[in-house]
Amino acid sequence: MNATPMDLYPETAEAELIEEPTVDTTAMATETTLLNPRFYTTDFDEMDKLDVSSVRPEWDKLIAQMKSDPNKGHFKKNAEWDANWADMPLPLKREFIDFLVSSCTAEFSGCVLYKEMKRRGSNPDICELFSYMSRDEARHAGFINDALREAGVAVNLGFLTKAKKYTYFRPKFIYYATYLSEKIGYARYITIFRHLEAHPEQRFHPIFKWFREWCNDEFSHGEAFALIMRTDPKLTNSFANKLWIRFFLTAVYSTMYVRDHARPEFHKALGVDIEWYDQEVFKKTSAIARQVFPIEIDIDNKRWLPNLRRMRDAFIAMDAAKKRGGVSGYIGRMVAGAAALRGFVAIYTMPVIKTVPPANVRMEPVY
Repeated sequence: MNATPMDLYPETAEAELIEEPTVDTTAMATETTLLNPRFYTTDFDEMDKLDVSSVRPEWDKLIAQMKSDPNKGHFKKNAEWDANWADMPLPLKREFIDFLVSSCTAEFSGCVLYKEMKRRGSNPDICELFSYMSRDEARHAGFINDALREAGVAVNLGFLTKAKKYTYFRPKFIYYATYLSEKIGYARYITIFRHLEAHPEQRFHPIFKWFREWCNDEFSHGEAFALIMRTDPKLTNSFANKLWIRFFLTAVYSTMYVRDHARPEFHKALGVDIEWYDQEVFKKTSAIARQVFPIEIDIDNKRWLPNLRRMRDAFIAMDAAKKRGGVSGYIGRMVAGAAALRGFVAIYTMPVIKTVPPANVRMEPVY
């Protein structure tokens, strides 16, 4: 296993993210659970050997787009930034802070991983890609943390880099997980943006006005991983890897569903039904992922929603048992964990929809 990345701040974009410790949100971001965003490390030497010659025309177009830095001036407050934390109801404020901390941690996790890939590598194609991606994720994390700072609860990202536990994933698992994370991030942000575009009276914080260009960065990052996966057909076509793709689809989708249902006041304030929103995001992500994955989850299957609800209820019970503590709490956690696992297995074993990825992998955001 490679060493944990530490020296990530020689350049300005990343260096500007370091804050003084703020106990509550920093502790939230540092905590490692099944539902919280994680920090990852991988076999950087293996990734450095990637050969993108088989997708060179599409690769060069994507790199040129990233190099042009279309969102260079986007993540700055302007006259449209009219945040009002004082009048926000406490339950909504609590859930919104949780949403921002989770989003900030996820974005910063990408910054840390991509920065380390660039630092460890010697492959010019890979190093250039990850320099642009780490730049983007640093901006995203810093912008979210600015919003948290206004509420007096900024995350200490410098401390987080050292304190957060790192999970080792093989490169192919990084590709699957990060591709889905970037694409589902696009689908989430654009769905919220379009909804609030039609219903501006429900925009309770200005950060949502920045979501369109923001999610286009997420889309581009996903495109990079789609191209990387296309360089080796075995990554998506072998029987074993199709099982892994199914696993990551199940894990990413179910995690999103459970996490979103833990924020009812947040979604109520936005004026969206959580199940409608999640299904809409799953639909968009599934359509996008056809560019590279040969299978997709059947989100209309009769086993889909009931088992997502089973997992949601199991995590609620697990959290209650953890707070209860003692022997009964331990037993309760084991029972709830078994129920969550049954729901996961029921979804994982559903028949999948088989697709044929197109010859040209590149896509453009259209939602």
